[in-house]
Amino acid sequence: MRTWAALAIVVGGACGGDTGIDLDGGAIDGGVDAAPVDPLAGASAASQVGGGYRFTEGPQWRAATADWLWSDIDGDTIYRWSGAGAPTVFRRPSGRSNGLALDPGGALIACEHGARRVARGDGASGATVVDRFEGLRLNSPNDVTVRTDGTIYFTDPPYGISDAQRELGFMGVFRVAPGGALTAEHRGALTDRPNGVALSPAADRLYVGDSEAATVHVFDVAADGALTNRRVFVTTAATPDGLAVDAAGDLFVATAAGVEAYAPDGRRWGVLAVPEQPSNVAFGGADGRTLLVTARTGVYRVDLAVPGLPTR
Repeated sequence: MRTWAALAIVVGGACGGDTGIDLDGGAIDGGVDAAPVDPLAGASAASQVGGGYRFTEGPQWRAATADWLWSDIDGDTIYRWSGAGAPTVFRRPSGRSNGLALDPGGALIACEHGARRVARGDGASGATVVDRFEGLRLNSPNDVTVRTDGTIYFTDPPYGISDAQRELGFMGVFRVAPGGALTAEHRGALTDRPNGVALSPAADRLYVGDSEAATVHVFDVAADGALTNRRVFVTTAATPDGLAVDAAGDLFVATAAGVEAYAPDGRRWGVLAVPEQPSNVAFGGADGRTLLVTARTGVYRVDLAVPGLPTR
């Protein structure tokens, strides 16, 4: 295991970087009343908590068991880490899982590249939640988040399959209602690559990264979970991937530049530089202030001043 003693922080001015603009040219209202606090200020030194993986993804904190899970996609394994000592195997094979989340009852939700499905359950193999839309196989469910009422949102780019294996004629952002009904909330072009997904603190917005376009879009979320008013929130460095949101509504985005942080109105706070290109991020720990970063062959942690949202 290689240890990295300090996480470098490059902080931009609160008014620098990209400002969120909707498709009609209007500014996006941040929706957070508290005075803005730089979420990168006071970040701790960081260390590598695991290494030697093939491609890590999907970090997820589990408060009930006080541990972390993450996927090693190409290693076909989900790992567990208690916060001390070496990570251990939680599930193998994992269906080549990618994004992970928890439902309101604490059960694991996993996006599986191998089975091209979203699965639920903590055992050796979860039960299928969805694997088809309108009779056609999903592409390759990638990342997932769950609302407190059990609504599941997931992205479905083609990263885990070949072009010849695609059955759907679009790249989707999907919603699974608590009763199980599956809706394609956004049917993107075949060139789209919807990837990371995260809800705002009030669950009235859903952020979705597009790795091909280097943008993060935002949708309005209705009471029933339906998505409307898709618009550009920010333009990031190349390859935006996983997303996380802190308690103040700041958005953290894993990109080719590191972990970029944006205020709720789209102003760029700065970037956390990590030794490897990050793939995903999640908040957790007893106080919610630990940011776990999956980054290709390694997994890293850093403690921040502003706690994140309880992860689901």
